[in-house]
Amino acid sequence: MNPANACESCQPATSTTQWSARSSVPLLVGGEDITTQGWRTFAQDPNTITQGTDHVRLATSTNTGARTSGQLLITLANAFDATRPFKLRVTMQVESVNNHNSLDSGAAILGGFTSPAGTSTERAQMIYLDRAAIGWADDTQAVGFPVTDGAYHVYELAVDAAKVATVSIDGVARLTRKNFATNGTLAIGDQTNDPNVDGVIRIKSVERLCQ
Repeated sequence: MNPANACESCQPATSTTQWSARSSVPLLVGGEDITTQGWRTFAQDPNTITQGTDHVRLATSTNTGARTSGQLLITLANAFDATRPFKLRVTMQVESVNNHNSLDSGAAILGGFTSPAGTSTERAQMIYLDRAAIGWADDTQAVGFPVTDGAYHVYELAVDAAKVATVSIDGVARLTRKNFATNGTLAIGDQTNDPNVDGVIRIKSVERLCQ
């Protein structure tokens, strides 16, 4: 990789005299230890995090009669330059999830994150994934989608120079939002300890697309 530009690498089959362009920069490779890849965990029991051959599996639950539930977020600081346009791609499967509460979700993608659960702005623009829909966690926009259909899907978050955010699933735009704010930290998983708002997800890969 070019130490001065992560979107370029040495590809001798293409050129031995100059750097070659890369289509994306891997941020998480499933099946490998996420801590060695720079990810941190914010968690509350009960939760489990396990490694599969090609994914990392995050799971939370609620004990019977409990007033709180498990929380499990994996986060990556400086995942992208917060001052410039960016596009993130998350390939994952939602095995199961309870429907979200406003500003809280058992399966979520946050394009900006401050520990331990996100600021009010970060939570408002959080992407929630319910059983049959995705949307912004402040409930300003949602669209039906068979999230828990047993398949992996590609979720993309793109923010342009005008701070307009677009969320796509498998290459199809589904959500938009103006004035997207971020600190460059990415978070994925169960963001809340609300009882019975839990989720189980498998993350195969996370990438920052080169633009």
